[in-house]
Amino acid sequence: MCQNLLWAMGYTSVAIPSAAGVLYSYDIVLTPTIGAILMSISTVIVAINARLLKLR
Repeated sequence: MCQNLLWAMGYTSVAIPSAAGVLYSYDIVLTPTIGAILMSISTVIVAINARLLKLR
């Protein structure tokens, strides 16, 4: 559970400012496609961590 919380906090602290355009001055733009892919990856990681908890 702590791993999922840490993953969610880390992802959110990076993804939300990136989506808001904070990195635009460095020519880094987060397109909706990339945002959707990153959100899917985050969901898969949280689901895998939850399954691993059940195995213990």
